[in-house]
Amino acid sequence: MVLTRAREPLELRDIPVPEPAPGQVRLRVLACGVCRTDLHVLDGELARPKLPLVPGHQIVGVADDGRRLGVPWLGWTDGTCRYCTSGRENLCDAARFTGYDVDGGYAEYAVADERYCFPIPDGYPDLQAAPLLCAGLIGYRSLRLAGDAERLGLYGFGASAHIVAQLARHQGRRLFGFVRRGDDAARAFALELGCEWAGTSDERPPEELDAAIVFAPAGELVPSALAALARGGTVVCAGIHMTDVPGFPYELLWGERVIRSVANLTRRDGEEFLALAPQVPIRTEIETFALEDANDALARLRSGDVRGAAVLRL
Repeated sequence: MVLTRAREPLELRDIPVPEPAPGQVRLRVLACGVCRTDLHVLDGELARPKLPLVPGHQIVGVADDGRRLGVPWLGWTDGTCRYCTSGRENLCDAARFTGYDVDGGYAEYAVADERYCFPIPDGYPDLQAAPLLCAGLIGYRSLRLAGDAERLGLYGFGASAHIVAQLARHQGRRLFGFVRRGDDAARAFALELGCEWAGTSDERPPEELDAAIVFAPAGELVPSALAALARGGTVVCAGIHMTDVPGFPYELLWGERVIRSVANLTRRDGEEFLALAPQVPIRTEIETFALEDANDALARLRSGDVRGAAVLRL
């Protein structure tokens, strides 16, 4: 499935099977998660994709030598810039991203830099493993940056939140879920996954929060999350793109409250999270779509009509 121009549907095309360059592996794709970042690329909100482009960066596939590997968003870094040499390769100036700078997994075959592939843990079927590679990894990094918060708010109960909720509960945290007004299904889902309270995004929870993770790409949620924080709390913005954050009174930030963003991931994040996932154990809830139905999957994701994560099966 190929993107030729922003804000136009993907096209089903026959393209040559890619040949791996030195240091790359070729994968026969078994499954590929559908991510909100894919929507940001298709909608022109991430403005400089390679075109034409095969999207998709939550790839589970089998390499030519038989290994089952996962390919995440971060596809290459230079290894020499000040970010890479200080353990912050997620901020690399020259980074290349799967399904954005290089072709991704909405296809029968893909190639990837072997250094940025992860072995898939045993016990995870292909379809259930795919969301771990972005929804899970970004959720994990967001949770780390939330610190040791006991009372944790999750804004936007989609693919990432449904994974991070399981991890947070495993760590003994208390969860509070925030969903769009009128989305009773998402509210029920949040409660099923261990939230002790779930309400709309403009409501105050019954207790102040020690941290909040904003997964929804809606800037207006940042002041709402700040208003729900206890002093010293942190709001973590987990998306790669968000609408503008509106102005808010300094009083919401005062009291050593913090707003921070999460950018991409590191290989260390992937290694740690994929080792931890079977211990919890994290179980992904998915809705599957055929490759040729990728546009339908994206439309469902855009409307918030996916329970858990959407995954393309090949």
